[in-house]
Amino acid sequence: MRLDALAGNGALKRQLSAQEAGRGLSHAYLISGSAGSGKRTLARLLAAAFVCSGSGAVPCGACPGCRKVLGGIHPDVITIGDDGKGITVAQSRQIRADAYVRPNEAPRKVYIIQNAQTMNASAQNALLKLLEEGPAYAAFLLLTDNPAALLPTVRSRCEGLALSPVPRAEAEAWLIRRFPGKEPEEIRNAAAGCGGLLGRAVERLEGAQGDGAAAEAARILVALLAKGDELALAAYCVSLEKWDREALAALLDHSVALLRDALAFQAGAGQNVGPEERETARQAAELSRKTLLESAGVLEALRDAAEFHVGAGHLCGALSAGLGQAGG
Repeated sequence: MRLDALAGNGALKRQLSAQEAGRGLSHAYLISGSAGSGKRTLARLLAAAFVCSGSGAVPCGACPGCRKVLGGIHPDVITIGDDGKGITVAQSRQIRADAYVRPNEAPRKVYIIQNAQTMNASAQNALLKLLEEGPAYAAFLLLTDNPAALLPTVRSRCEGLALSPVPRAEAEAWLIRRFPGKEPEEIRNAAAGCGGLLGRAVERLEGAQGDGAAAEAARILVALLAKGDELALAAYCVSLEKWDREALAALLDHSVALLRDALAFQAGAGQNVGPEERETARQAAELSRKTLLESAGVLEALRDAAEFHVGAGHLCGALSAGLGQAGG
């Protein structure tokens, strides 16, 4: 399996890769770990693997199914419990009813149940039969930071995946790939201070939203586009969901400008590009002119959409899917 987007956790990755290559992935996983440990990252990768239609290792990151999952817009991947409220018995019953409706377009239908520990006993009991003998095409990913809060009967029907803190050296290497524009000292300090929980390091390095942050985020986005790593690009787009629309609009503006700078490099006018943008623009200039133009078109369309109060989550999903398609 392609699980590089999840840092550390080598034993868990090997376990999942062996399962996928052998008997196949389980229909139900209980993913546990502290906040910032990578539960949502792993859930997205597993969901993409369930619906992947590419060849070779899954998730391929390039097929339409993978792109939609990693962009948060796949109709057969349903997320529950991400609104900060407790999951009710009515929601569990809705999952149970919906699970028997066949997938829209993928071979599997995946339910990502975040904050599963917020289900009371009645809500958990409503899922028991479904977890034990639901339709063959349905898969369930329960995420929790406290697996002991779930009933033993629920835990016994799921295969456990416990995430571990990432060793400091691996954390630094992962953060360098994620934030190519950051100073080495910033990366080292973030890795040292996160306790192996990379979500905390990411929050620290992203910092406050503002024009400076938007310009730096744009450089990261365009650098990832230039590298052609669709999984990393999709993961970065998803991480921007917490930005407000104004900050996202600024990021999109800066990104379009960088792509125009890349076109200037291709035309032999790179000397006119500013010093802060020069290296990123030079990297992006390695892409084809068609890819640069199509990517700029995606960014400009989303910039316009931000003016019409489109939600940040939808913008980030469309950003991931649109750039993945333009770069394909």
